[in-house]
Amino acid sequence: MGFDSSTLPDVSGLVVGILGGTGDQGRGLAIRLAQAGQRILIGSRVAERAAAAAAEIAELAGGSVEGGSNADVSARSDLVIIAVPFAGHADTLRELVEPLRGKIVIDCVNPLGFGKQGPYPLEVEEGSAAEQAAAILPESRVTAAFHHVSAELLANLEVAEMDLDVLVLGEDREAVAQVQALAGRIKGIRGVHAGRLRNAGQVEALTANLIVINKRYGVHAGIRITDL
Repeated sequence: MGFDSSTLPDVSGLVVGILGGTGDQGRGLAIRLAQAGQRILIGSRVAERAAAAAAEIAELAGGSVEGGSNADVSARSDLVIIAVPFAGHADTLRELVEPLRGKIVIDCVNPLGFGKQGPYPLEVEEGSAAEQAAAILPESRVTAAFHHVSAELLANLEVAEMDLDVLVLGEDREAVAQVQALAGRIKGIRGVHAGRLRNAGQVEALTANLIVINKRYGVHAGIRITDL
């Protein structure tokens, strides 16, 4: 059985919140999803920053983009993308246990360190950022996705479409399917089911290798799954 996007649910009417939407990765995802017609809410610890970022994204990509506090955005969204720096990952989520209850949470955080020999994956007690999210948010439907998508390419609308697959992991197959479908809303991207959250650590860590490839070859490398 090969990949068949027609089997995935229609998520076009769902509201997508992006916590960390004022940062590069969150902003890039917001631009592309807004361009695709998704309703986007940008979250930040400072609501005014989120509102300013939302106005900028709406002007660039069109569509419906609003800003608000992290708690407000979490409560108003159907799916919530976590795109905050790993240093603030746990603290951010601990403040949002209640508004994220029952929500599909998409963790795209890569726990990385940087030294003289280049980037390297950080050890996470729970095994990965996504598993840390699942531990903090036991009543949310936590998934992992969007780890290997270039923020620079996402934000550059002169790039007509992306050329990569997004690996989606999670315990809840229905939630995973919705995230796969959301990834597919961005031109050129397929959302590929890649296993359970226990495998998220290796997916997050692979980002370190892609950063090295980017630097060595002057590109914005992504991942494609062959024979699918």
